[in-house]
Amino acid sequence: MTRAQIDGLLQKIESTEKIEAGSERAKAILNRILRDLFYTIEDLDIQPDEVWTAVNFLTQAGQNGEYGLIAAGLGIEHFLDLRMDEEEAKAGMTGGTPRTIEGPLYVAGAPKSKFFARIDDGTEVEEGEVLFMQGAVLDDKNNPIPNAIVEVWHANLKGNYSYFDQSMSDFNLRGTIETDEKGNYQFRSILPCGYAVPPGGSTETLLSAIGRHGNRPSHIHFFVSAPGFRKLTTQINFEDDPYLWDDFAFATREGLVPDLTVITDAEKIKEKGLDQPFSSIDFDFTLHKEIEGIHDAEVERLRAEAVA
Repeated sequence: MTRAQIDGLLQKIESTEKIEAGSERAKAILNRILRDLFYTIEDLDIQPDEVWTAVNFLTQAGQNGEYGLIAAGLGIEHFLDLRMDEEEAKAGMTGGTPRTIEGPLYVAGAPKSKFFARIDDGTEVEEGEVLFMQGAVLDDKNNPIPNAIVEVWHANLKGNYSYFDQSMSDFNLRGTIETDEKGNYQFRSILPCGYAVPPGGSTETLLSAIGRHGNRPSHIHFFVSAPGFRKLTTQINFEDDPYLWDDFAFATREGLVPDLTVITDAEKIKEKGLDQPFSSIDFDFTLHKEIEGIHDAEVERLRAEAVA
């Protein structure tokens, strides 16, 4: 079909919309997507069986609950982060802790504590490495932000997350920490491992079709927030992970790979109530003050929620 024929069909479809009904924003977005899709079908000579294969795939992906993973794997979530970075830069916001993707595995309602939290339930201590991570939440002038909220979550040694893996205890490897009067926080956990998308799932099927892997490096997720400041969504990674700069979700960013120190000093080990060396990370989060005229950094999306 010619462009003129396709445009005529699109105009016919759009003519069925009632001017006084529906959302103008929704109409503009859907009609643009439909136009690009029709052009793609024509330009690449996509056949009906291929279209219905795609429809069936999308149906299955919804049933699997994997759209969040697919959005990350196709780079959509990273692209949204970069657009927000550009918007902030144009508004004069520079520096600060880089944002990166949230992913689909946050669960609201993790237990809250002041300054310190142990977020692992102890079930993997023998096979894992104890980790202490500490630092401060600061403003862009390096002033501490007292009573800021640091939400943290990560995978276990099998690459699974509590709530989504029903064999794990409630809120294992999840916590909510309120900073002290000096803006400090600290938590104890275990070093997480990297993991891959669900084997045989929709995300793996799609990535395999385009010759890509579905592996993520080991990482720890964070939400950091305080009244009057832009909410930070970020995560840290670990230097020795083979997928550090080959993350299928494109989440690794400069400034988010802190030094990991193994503490072997006997006195420091004893102070932590341990009998073996442990790992330690020092990491400060820097937040920008909220300003008018740019999009809210608090992204509205469907998230899991559990009651403690």
